[in-house]
Amino acid sequence: MKKNIAIVAGGDSSEYVISLKSAEQIAKWIDKEKYNVYTILARGTEWIIKSDSFCDLIVNKDDFSFSLNNQKTTFDCALITIHGTPGEDGKMQGYFDTLHIPYTTSNVLASAITFNKVFSKNYLKPFNIPLANFITLKKGDIIDADKIIEVTGLPCFVKPNCGGSSFGVSKVKDKEKLFEAIEFAYKEDNEVIIEEFLPGTELTCGLLKTKEQTIIFPPTEIVSKTEFFDYEAKYTDGMCEEITPARISAELTQEIQQLSSQIYDILQLSGIVRIDYIYSKNKLYFMEVNTAPGMSAASIVPKQAGAMGIEMKDLFTLVIEDSLNRHHK
Repeated sequence: MKKNIAIVAGGDSSEYVISLKSAEQIAKWIDKEKYNVYTILARGTEWIIKSDSFCDLIVNKDDFSFSLNNQKTTFDCALITIHGTPGEDGKMQGYFDTLHIPYTTSNVLASAITFNKVFSKNYLKPFNIPLANFITLKKGDIIDADKIIEVTGLPCFVKPNCGGSSFGVSKVKDKEKLFEAIEFAYKEDNEVIIEEFLPGTELTCGLLKTKEQTIIFPPTEIVSKTEFFDYEAKYTDGMCEEITPARISAELTQEIQQLSSQIYDILQLSGIVRIDYIYSKNKLYFMEVNTAPGMSAASIVPKQAGAMGIEMKDLFTLVIEDSLNRHHK
């Protein structure tokens, strides 16, 4: 019997459109001989099954099923490809846990911790993983520019604490621009993280661990033609170069792969993740974890898998089978 796989896409953040691109690509990659694939668009409380063979149908959230011609279909596994809330922050995972439905990402706790940039940095601090200096603000806090600059220096980065795809991120060079940048970040989240700017090489490493095997991809070097790796650089052709494998030494490649593996284990992650770093002043600084990395044709992880000679079809079979085994009732 073929297993029914739900690709859950959409979500409630600014990354909605990117999630749809990932879902469309994943649907092409999944092995149709092994699985029946359905795409679900989830936005707010509206969850809809998109299909070419029948009209849009509403998902019954009581048991995560749908009915067509009085026949009910349930799902064996949820492939969560929502970037941002509720797919990357643990909310969707909690829902599937309640229904005992296997899913392909990290669990509730790991998702919640990694989605919150401050929590993940504080969690990793005791493990002596190098971090950029940072300070946090909550909406309504008094903004003391001098105090902030004392910690972060200038230039610095102002980011929403919980958010992705560089929405709401600014690079600030002048003290006067700090207030404006903080207000801009507050549009995405009620908490803001202000981080020192580390000049250096942006690197990112994807990986996946199952019970049977560990796959750590070759790191990618990100060379942005904009001021930093912002939304424009990420999603506009020609605005950024993503070089895989990165133009770094074999020693640094090994270091980034080992550190990624260590962080994966410390945070007890699952599924395919991508970890971002800055290599600055001969040191590798941890930036953040993406527990639902982009999977469009232009995304980094598919390129890293390609550099290793791994077919995405095989990779997703591995991820789906691992999640079915992991959540075995």
